[in-house]
Formats: sequence, C-alpha cells, structure tokens
Amino acid sequence: MRRIAISVAASTMTLSLAGCGVLNVTGDDASASPTKGNDVTVGLLLPEKANSRYDKFDYPIIKDKVAELTKKQGKVEYANADASAARQSEQMQNMIDAKVDVILLDAVDSHAIAGDVKKAKDAGIPVIAYDRLAEGPIDAYISFDNELVGEVQARTLLEALGSGADTSDKIVMVNGSPTDPNAKQFKQGALSELSGKVTIADSYDTKEWKPEIAETEMAEAITKIGKNNIAAVYAANDGMAGGVIKALKNAGVTTLPPITGQDAELDAVQRIVDGEQYMSVYKSYPDEAEAAAQMAVTKIQGKDIQFDALTQDRVDSPTLKDIPSRLVQVSALTKHTIKDTVVSDGIYSVDDICTAKYKPACSALGLK
Repeated sequence: MRRIAISVAASTMTLSLAGCGVLNVTGDDASASPTKGNDVTVGLLLPEKANSRYDKFDYPIIKDKVAELTKKQGKVEYANADASAARQSEQMQNMIDAKVDVILLDAVDSHAIAGDVKKAKDAGIPVIAYDRLAEGPIDAYISFDNELVGEVQARTLLEALGSGADTSDKIVMVNGSPTDPNAKQFKQGALSELSGKVTIADSYDTKEWKPEIAETEMAEAITKIGKNNIAAVYAANDGMAGGVIKALKNAGVTTLPPITGQDAELDAVQRIVDGEQYMSVYKSYPDEAEAAAQMAVTKIQGKDIQFDALTQDRVDSPTLKDIPSRLVQVSALTKHTIKDTVVSDGIYSVDDICTAKYKPACSALGLK
C-alpha cells in the first residue's frame, strides 16, 4: 500500500515547511482566503485504550494545537472506540450528525470504516486518516513511516544478536492486529530485514493488539519451539512485549532473549532500563499530533498552500491512489538512547522513569 514520493526527504521536509511558514501557522494568516473562520470543530476518533498514548498524548496535543491555531476559538470533539469497529462506526455517524467541520480518523478497522468515510464525504466533511490508513475517499493521511518502524525493530534485533547471528537462530514474531493496516506494514518492514538472516520459527497476527492474547501466543510458541531455543522475539508493540515477557517468565526463562516493542510506553522504557525488553520504537507523538491538527485546521480554513506543504508525500490505499500524506520519521529506543529521545522531548522525566525499583539501573546508565 505504501508508495512514497521520495522527492521530499525527511531531512528537507522541515525546511520546506518552515519556508512556507507552516510550522507556525496561525488562524489569521493574511495570505489565505479562509472558507471557515477560527470557530472550527474538529472531530477526533481514536481507536483503542489498551495503548496509553491515545488519551495521554494524541488527544491533549491535538486539542491544545487546535486551540493555538484558532486563538482558542476552535474545539475538538473526541471519542475513543475502545477497539470496537461497530462503536467507531456509531461515533463517526454522531460526528456527521453533529456537523463537525473536519474529522481526524484513526480507524479500528480500516476496511470496515470505508462506508462511513464516504458518508462524511457526501455530507461535505473532509476526513483525514490519522496514524492508520483508512479506506474510502479520505482527503489526506498522516502517520509514521510504518515500514521503517518494522525495519528499525528488525535491524535493532539483529544487532542484539550480534555478529554470530545466522539462519539457525529461531525468531518468534508476534505481530499486530490483522485489521490494522499499520500492522501489515510493520511486519513487511521487519521481514525485509529478517528474511534470509534468521529463521522465523513461529508467527502470529494478534487480534486487537491485546497483551493477553500475545501472552497466550508466546506460551504456545514456547511449547512448540522450546524455551531454550528462542533466540529473539519480534513483538510489534510494547503492550504485547509485556505479554511476551510474562509468558517467558512463566515458562521459567530467567535470561530473557532480545525482545522488541514500539510506542515507548513508560513501563516499556522501564523494562528497557532493567534489561527485560531490548528496545522500543520512539515515535514523536507531538510531531504527529501537532501536524495532524495543522492539517485539519488548514484544510477546513481553505489554506491550500499550507495544507499542500504539510502533505508532500503520497501513498495508496486499496481504494484510493495518490493520497496527500505526511510520514513522520522514527528512531530506535534502547537503554543508550533514552535520554536523547523520550527525556529530551519531554515525554517522560527522569523521575517518571527512575522510580525506586529502577534507580540502581538508571544510575548505571547515567539517568539522573
């Protein structure tokens, strides 16, 4: 599904946005001919609560940015589907009935939501796919470079295995939900790095990204492969990494193999400090969420130059080609990069991470 316009590299995107004034867009840009004033209503539909990022980061950041861009006259109507596609469909209809100006949609099921996207389009409400690429006539898409996420996870896992890694090393893959298009891209990116270098001894697509299902899957893999025969585990996100670790510990594994994750959740960062989880993928939620808010406001206010500057990538979905997009870059989070990622960006303080249990490990890493 991924077809990026390579002409806009990540390193030049910030410059081009800054050059257009987009990074500091204000509601009264004199160069625009607004079709809507500052009294905008942004509908925000987020997919689930198992991952703490949505309520802790995405929603408040988008809410604050919309307020900033509209001189506190704009507002965000927020709903979370709690992993139910049916509930999200109802929430989408409620947004349409309420006549919000624009919808930011993070789909529970990218295929199932397509009909609701069309309903919004028919009602004259633009829909911007947020974080996950929804099907249907969406107006734009913003997410992280999802194949790159998988590549970063897999490369870091191979680095953890060291120079002695070979095709005899058995890897278990605990992938994300089959209804989430991002999960497919993470998996594709990971396989592009792992294939031919290690043996994928078992692989699972985990319903709704649930940690308890990942735990069950990992227990099954241990029974099949043997607890001492698993060289590493590719877990697609931090919640599932936690489930994987529980299964390994319950099986009596005392020296855990390298385990990946994604999202830089606080408990995962602490597991990384403590050596239980090898890595996570740090994705700058402020960058993604603030850009999404800018896209929503500029879209509905008719600020086409700014909107175009924000969406210089292009991707395809199963139902639409050349979708204006922005793909935000990611980086590996290991014990050696905690200070330069989540601490530096203000996601967590050292005190948040280094609670009493983790103080000795933090001290050894220089986290003070």
